[in-house]
Amino acid sequence: MKYNITVSKTKNSRLTEVDFDKIPFGRTFSDHMFVADYIDGEWTNLQIVPFSRFLMHPSGLALHYGQAVFEGMKASKGHDNRPYFLRPELHAQRINASAERMCMPTIPEDLFLQALHMLIALDQDWIPKKVGSALYIRPFMFANGEFIGVAPSDTYKFIIFTGPVGPYYPKPIRLVVEEKYVRAVNGGVGEAKAAGNYAASLLPAKLAKEKGYDQVIWMDPHEFKYIQEAGTMNLFFVIDGKVITPATDGAILKGITRRSIITILKDKGYTVEERLISIDEVVEAHKKGLLQEVFGTGTAAVVANVSDLTYQGVQYDLPAVEEHKVAALAREEINGLRSKTIPDERGWVVPVEGTVVASTSSSH
Repeated sequence: MKYNITVSKTKNSRLTEVDFDKIPFGRTFSDHMFVADYIDGEWTNLQIVPFSRFLMHPSGLALHYGQAVFEGMKASKGHDNRPYFLRPELHAQRINASAERMCMPTIPEDLFLQALHMLIALDQDWIPKKVGSALYIRPFMFANGEFIGVAPSDTYKFIIFTGPVGPYYPKPIRLVVEEKYVRAVNGGVGEAKAAGNYAASLLPAKLAKEKGYDQVIWMDPHEFKYIQEAGTMNLFFVIDGKVITPATDGAILKGITRRSIITILKDKGYTVEERLISIDEVVEAHKKGLLQEVFGTGTAAVVANVSDLTYQGVQYDLPAVEEHKVAALAREEINGLRSKTIPDERGWVVPVEGTVVASTSSSH
């Protein structure tokens, strides 16, 4: 289905103000955003407008009861200077899975994708060209019903905005196993990209950073024995040539980068196991000299090497990053697909389609 999305172009682009060689992550935003309202059971007021603030009622339900979900995506320029997405349909599907868990309306996948293509076509000059940089895309939805009551909202707002970013982790990271706080439990909302999940992670992450670590490793909530994920990433462990990643069991985010890298590594001949992995297994592998690599994956992080991890006060150093061959291969494949420097044999890379002209007609 083709939707009538109106477009109002900015008269004052901020593009010339950006130093693309120095882009702090998440601090610079592009010229436009897509906005839509869910009213009376349908998505309406479909618009691309200049990036700006918006008003909220003090009783807006997301502020009180936390109905808010989001996605993280990227657009990159290929060597042909065309903009591309990597598996955008999976992000549309995942935000809807998150919305369903949070008792929120879903967004028609074709509307999500049309809005995405139109917005990035309009702001494609904001895409950095440097390898490892990209245009970060943040689709999100929140409840904006204007009443107080523990109940689903009757109205919602969906927005997509973007901004150029450099590497999320410019150097290898240090991890510490979290032994007090938990991120998620089976039956909870850990599998959803719900805003509250990240709010709950802030205190443990702050305490870890005060001790010199970059992120925590979340453990299962019952025994603190089995590894879940890191604060911003899914985790992979290379043990004696095998690649092991915790199985998504309802408490772990189903990372799209994770999913892609599992496929890439299997295609390259690696044995990849999705299963329970205990911290004891990781420590024992390290003691035997079999723990070759640990790395994290995510849209923002892409592939982040881990330099060391600490458990019960003991620091376990990983081999030098130059020896992390699996992580390097995964990173090169993802970046190569995004830049179109390697063949896309799986149909993952989607060119941004369409040109956008300003319009003032109404949308339905």
